[in-house]
Amino acid sequence: MQLVIMAAGMGSRFGGLKQIAPMGPNDEFIIDYSVYDAIKAGFSKIIFIIKEENYDIFKETIGSRVEPHIAVDYVFQKADNIPSFVTIPEDRVKPWGTAQAIYCAKDAVTEKFIVINSDDFYGRDAFEVAAKFLKESNNNEYATIGYKVANTMTENGSVKRGVLSFEDGLLTKITESSIERQGDKIIATPLSGEPAFEISSDTLVSMNMLAFDPSIFKYLEEKMNVFFKENEEDLSKCEFLIPEVLSEANEEGYAKVNVLDTSAVWYGVTYKEDTDSVKRAFKNLVESGEYPNNLWN
Repeated sequence: MQLVIMAAGMGSRFGGLKQIAPMGPNDEFIIDYSVYDAIKAGFSKIIFIIKEENYDIFKETIGSRVEPHIAVDYVFQKADNIPSFVTIPEDRVKPWGTAQAIYCAKDAVTEKFIVINSDDFYGRDAFEVAAKFLKESNNNEYATIGYKVANTMTENGSVKRGVLSFEDGLLTKITESSIERQGDKIIATPLSGEPAFEISSDTLVSMNMLAFDPSIFKYLEEKMNVFFKENEEDLSKCEFLIPEVLSEANEEGYAKVNVLDTSAVWYGVTYKEDTDSVKRAFKNLVESGEYPNNLWN
């Protein structure tokens, strides 16, 4: 099993490269804990998706820490890793989105794998749930790990989450939404412009922890061609996003997409104001014995 970590995005709301902001008691990064949990769960290789210009700093910081413990590969999310018929606008600055990021890893991935964000703490249980699924799943069986929404929120503003709809454990829809507390209610406002709706604290949401086998790359390539043809008038801003691709794979019968639930609690720095609470959380996890005080020694 392999772990693909999407680390090409800069944290615009946080300000800077938050993947390498110290959070643990010995200046560990959030990404360190993800790699540690992946190793504990039986993963054998890490593939970092990064910007080419960040290679040296990643190699010197995160790479130097984890390479003694697990096989590591680096791939670059490049703007030109898209269909040849696309003319990239001069004002295009952002990467093409999470689905294109995963596609960039197609030559490095050789086994069943999971995908995560670099700046989210997912928790040990989530990795164990994902690993169990990969060991038991067949080809063209994918999964999204669902978190109780109350376990994924910050006190400092709204968060973007994919609200999961499912039946008999299989995905029926992902509604990408902005989610925030309003009094004693939790309100999800779909990014599509559809009306906002109330959700309960135990509603499952996607945190972009997704499980695949390599069959996803063929589908991503097919969908990327369609995406760029449909968005040829909006190439400055459009994004090719993995939740949308996952929903389509399910709707079209290309894959069976499972929804798996985890008891894990998410931690992350969506806003700078989250930093202190995340540091306290890691301190508590160390003091409770969940992690060693010095993660890699």
